[in-house]
Amino acid sequence: MSTGLARFKRPLLYVMALGYVVAGLLHFVVPQLYGQIVPPFLPAPLALVYLSGLAEVVVGIGLLVPQTRRAAAWATIALLVAIFPANVYMATSGVVVAGLPGGGDPSAVVRWGRVPLQGVLVLWAYQYTGD
Repeated sequence: MSTGLARFKRPLLYVMALGYVVAGLLHFVVPQLYGQIVPPFLPAPLALVYLSGLAEVVVGIGLLVPQTRRAAAWATIALLVAIFPANVYMATSGVVVAGLPGGGDPSAVVRWGRVPLQGVLVLWAYQYTGD
């Protein structure tokens, strides 16, 4: 990371970690929202929602602990790869998420924007694999 961007590395770590913890907890608060974007070819959507939520909380906490940060960053990348099919499914099938605040039909921009966002999130997590 260049010297100018290096000063943002630590604050961005906290933002990322908090984001995963909050997102993970939301899997337990509103699991039905997440279950709707699990591709139909995968079994036990609700169990997968809870499992991915737990994984997000664990990696978020792991990112904050210096001794586990590197492993948690790699686990974050693995998690992002694992949930990628849900983002592709949402983008390609026009999923309408019942119960979503503000309406359940995300725009095509939002649905398709989640796909490349996964790459950005992978690169973000990768920044902490060497710590």
